[in-house]
Amino acid sequence: MSGRKLNRRQTWRAEKIQQERSNRANRKQRDLATQVQSGELSSEQQGLVISRYSKHFEVEALEGEDQGKIHDCVTRSNIGSIVAGDTIVWRSGAAQTGVIESRHKRKSILERPDNFGRLKPVAANIDQMLIVIACEPSPQPNLVDRYLVAAELMKVKPIIVVNKADLLTDQHQQIESLIAQFRSLGYEVVKIISSRHQAPDLAELPGLINGRTSIVVGQSGVGKSSLINTLLPQANLEIGALSEQTREGTHTTTQAKLFHLPQGGLLQGGQLIDSPGIRDFSLWHITVEQLEIGFVEIAKQLGHCRFRDCRHENEPACAVLKAVQSGIIGERRFSSFLRIKSAILEQQARGLSLS
Repeated sequence: MSGRKLNRRQTWRAEKIQQERSNRANRKQRDLATQVQSGELSSEQQGLVISRYSKHFEVEALEGEDQGKIHDCVTRSNIGSIVAGDTIVWRSGAAQTGVIESRHKRKSILERPDNFGRLKPVAANIDQMLIVIACEPSPQPNLVDRYLVAAELMKVKPIIVVNKADLLTDQHQQIESLIAQFRSLGYEVVKIISSRHQAPDLAELPGLINGRTSIVVGQSGVGKSSLINTLLPQANLEIGALSEQTREGTHTTTQAKLFHLPQGGLLQGGQLIDSPGIRDFSLWHITVEQLEIGFVEIAKQLGHCRFRDCRHENEPACAVLKAVQSGIIGERRFSSFLRIKSAILEQQARGLSLS
């Protein structure tokens, strides 16, 4: 990403704003601690986590007189990670604040590892994953494959959303070929237009997301925030332009945030979770066996190799290699599989493990 340098005054102002935010957060924490000690918090109630900002959480009340209202909450220690989409038990305090007491069991969790051996949760209780790609910035097929693996292992439905479909021309045969590959594997692909500059065309997407909790993922600049703004104009998410030098996107979403879909017209309820734009989505925390399952066409060949511990590299009578040679498994996808596998083994060789 091509970043702009801040001058001294801009740097000073950014630091001042961060310090003010930190001071406000500390005051709220002290106020809540006082309320906890004095017993001024409400009885326990159900809540939904909308987003997380450092050690603070936006929690929507799911019952009681504050139902539907957002509260600024902190959390008790030792209850594990809290992310957008989590359902929790909490107590409300004064001035729409509160304390999270516990977290309900999750039905699914999207996680990604960092470079320090920590597994970072992104969002919870997801039904499906909207993997957004576009002509610009150019698609990263291996990144899409990694998202598909994550969706398969989470047992959630992946949908590939091709945004900026109006820019698809004869020069974009690569992306059309990519779309054909994914469709041949049974993945749903929809082409849409979500833009500030022309009438949107969301095709059949609303029908696919109604009544479900969908997380929107993809590299920076593909139009994730534009898509949510088109579906939910009131969200008014910040939209970043592509870098003139790299034609890559800039990061405008920094935290995952949950939005409710209205009931009326094409939309009939459900939730969307906007995720931070990324350039990489590592899978080194999974095993090679899990990776094989995550590639659906490879998973179908498992158990048919001559050797039970077949690595699908150069072993005789390997069902996977035979499927590649016959075209049942596409060469691009198999190369992508080998690339991810190599990264997993390399990290294991380095001794990097989850802490």
